[in-house]
Amino acid sequence: MNTTPHTTTAVPIPTADTAPAQSRSSHRWWALAVLALAQFLVVLDASIVNIALPSVGAALGLDTAALAWVVTAYVLPFGGLLLLGGRLADRFGHRRVFLVGVAGFAVASLAAGLSVDGTMLLGARAVQGAFAALLAPASLALLTQLFPDAAARGKALGLWGAVAGMGSAAGVLLGGVLTASFGWPAVFFVNVPVGILVLLVIPLLVTRDRLTRGLRMDTAGAATVTLGLAAAVAALSEGGTLGWTSPVVVGLAVAAVVLLGAFVLIERRSTSPLVPFSFFRNRDVLAGDLVMLLVGGATVALFFALSVYLQEVMHLDALSAGLSQLPLALALVGIAGAVPAIVSRAGLRGTLAGAQAVLAAGVVWFALAGGAGFVAGFLLPSVVIGLGLGATFVTATQLAVRGVREEDSGLASGLVNTAQQIGGALGLAVLGGIASAQTAALAAAGSGRTAATAGGFLLLFLGVAVLAAIGAAVTALVRSR
Repeated sequence: MNTTPHTTTAVPIPTADTAPAQSRSSHRWWALAVLALAQFLVVLDASIVNIALPSVGAALGLDTAALAWVVTAYVLPFGGLLLLGGRLADRFGHRRVFLVGVAGFAVASLAAGLSVDGTMLLGARAVQGAFAALLAPASLALLTQLFPDAAARGKALGLWGAVAGMGSAAGVLLGGVLTASFGWPAVFFVNVPVGILVLLVIPLLVTRDRLTRGLRMDTAGAATVTLGLAAAVAALSEGGTLGWTSPVVVGLAVAAVVLLGAFVLIERRSTSPLVPFSFFRNRDVLAGDLVMLLVGGATVALFFALSVYLQEVMHLDALSAGLSQLPLALALVGIAGAVPAIVSRAGLRGTLAGAQAVLAAGVVWFALAGGAGFVAGFLLPSVVIGLGLGATFVTATQLAVRGVREEDSGLASGLVNTAQQIGGALGLAVLGGIASAQTAALAAAGSGRTAATAGGFLLLFLGVAVLAAIGAAVTALVRSR
């Protein structure tokens, strides 16, 4: 285990080595708004295409299996390259890497919207994911440097967590509106003007990067963890489609285990590791990443299930299904302003554990209130879910970057984003598979399509509640050190 001074991350008293002496912007709240907008697009892009997929398939002649890859092609490089992206930001400068990520993401989005066939679209989506892996950790690292003082950083991370959570909720809504109004290319074109705005404004608001202290890149570690995470995400994404005993899925799983095992060995021997394991001596970072892994799985599975449930069980059209999630999104954003006050009273960990308990209660309420009508059976539990989910995102992100030095902020940001992406793939694969199996079993027993679908998603919603409850236990058990 590497124990050089550079990798020591126990929670420190703020000094010149642990936090910048002053903010990197004299207009930091405006800078935060622009950074949050860029992060919103990254999160949004993982879900906004879902409702547009039927239109994409009809226009480009793609079957169901190919359409699944429109989502997977983005998630694979995004999840696999996040750790490398965070370390590249630490090495070459957070503002510089952020701007490169935004520029590449915007160009790839333009190419996706202009696609004339499936190959061009899938290639553009892969490039989108790769540049998103640069953008996401660099933007969160910049936030920590814009707000070196603890009180203001708490408020900023509150808004940041709300925006990240809202991106998942807003994907279905905006995807439906844009596709219905302007056609499927609009879900990609919307990124271009926003990207141009960010590229123009951020250099005016955030100071240039400071010189680094010559951080060397761990090439072998970067290669093994990137390929290993990509193989793991691919196995999880394809397991539900091809079957968990498929040679392709088994081969990807074995490759993931071998590559990630090699990564552990490389990191333990490296003098400049990509992810120094001593980093996790900061138990706040460890707990925050574990919770984000769980809440990432819960969130992706939840919003996937809601999209299908509203259309297949409640018989809403695509646009109505998207609009019906607006109260959840508003509750998620609204709680952000209250989180700092709650944290000052209950503490960060107490607030995080309570938020996950609220999330679990809201999901159980929704799952068991099928015949209670729209208000009691959907609207009210949706608001409770939004409150719990918003507060969870805010406080888990705060915990995952607490006590981290500026030169390691890209690594911390890459870790929390990686945990969210890998957790999302795992949660959807496992809970989606359980729901599919239960739906098939109920259909075989003679239940109608609607009843069978509702029965399958009942187990999925309860599984989401279980993940939230486990997250609350992790928050309590992995104590600060």
